[in-house]
Amino acid sequence: MKLREREVVEVFRVLTLRQLRQWVQRGWIVPSQSETGPLFDEVDLARIRLVCELRRDMNVNDDAVPIILELLDQLYGLRRDLRAVVTALLDQPDDVRQKLTQSLSAKSGKHGVSPR
Repeated sequence: MKLREREVVEVFRVLTLRQLRQWVQRGWIVPSQSETGPLFDEVDLARIRLVCELRRDMNVNDDAVPIILELLDQLYGLRRDLRAVVTALLDQPDDVRQKLTQSLSAKSGKHGVSPR
């Protein structure tokens, strides 16, 4: 489901159309574009909800919002990359997985590290 600007403002009653447009202009929210204007998907709505909470509930100022969003984007990107590595590891033969597990254990100083 994709929403238009006015529909987003209706969903988030604390958000004005002007604010939404500013957030898009600043790159905090990156909706897809259609012939009739921006369309906001579920990921955009979650990000809008986060920005609303940061600003309203946590009193985060406009200078800090993009920093927080960038850090979260990096975190989610790393999690996605790690999932891909684990998936690729699980596709390897047992001896390769065991060697890698041993190597990871030695480097981290932990014992019993094993991919699922």
